[in-house]
Amino acid sequence: MATVRSVHFRNNYIYHIFNRGVERRKIYLSAHDRSRFIMLLEYYRSNKPKSFSHYLNLSIQERARYFDTMQSLPPVIDILTYCLMPNHFHLLLRQNRESGIVRTVSNITNGYAKYFNSKYHRIGPLFQGPFKAVLIETEEQLVHVSRYIHLNPIISGAIDEKELFVYPWSSLPKYIGNSQSKWIETKTVLNNFPNQKAYQSFIRDQVSYGKELDKIKHLLMEEV
Repeated sequence: MATVRSVHFRNNYIYHIFNRGVERRKIYLSAHDRSRFIMLLEYYRSNKPKSFSHYLNLSIQERARYFDTMQSLPPVIDILTYCLMPNHFHLLLRQNRESGIVRTVSNITNGYAKYFNSKYHRIGPLFQGPFKAVLIETEEQLVHVSRYIHLNPIISGAIDEKELFVYPWSSLPKYIGNSQSKWIETKTVLNNFPNQKAYQSFIRDQVSYGKELDKIKHLLMEEV
């Protein structure tokens, strides 16, 4: 595990990206906050977008045209998985363009921090320093980290097991065919399984395993 300042992100490589709130404080206080963060994820994955605040100031018609234009260009990163928890987030990203991960994650977290501080009348840092990054080096590590990210709501005790596959703040619904989100790139992970049902079983059958973090710490480097 390393901070962003000590990592040289390479094109076509995948990284587990994560960060938490300063002093482990909550960074999402409502469903709208989580929706805002997900909107920033989708928006800033694009190639050289204008600031999100500029985008929001456009008319509805202008937004639609601009967004369609951005989506027609190759993204600077691919978002393979994500999960938002009350005081931290996890992302699994592939870099497609030089500096793509640093620029994109910085735009997302800076934009979200400004939104959060303005909404809740606070000042100061929202996140606990630079985000952390772990290079994904094997297919085994890839599938285990994707599972860890998708199991995080249970691992962290945020939800019951029966709620996992309908948890709205992760990419898991897309992986099992319950979401139409086109900006989540599932092929890289799902290529390791016969079909979506096999991946769902991979998650479901290992819920108890996911709770035993010692078994996957060597893949994750840090307990969040």
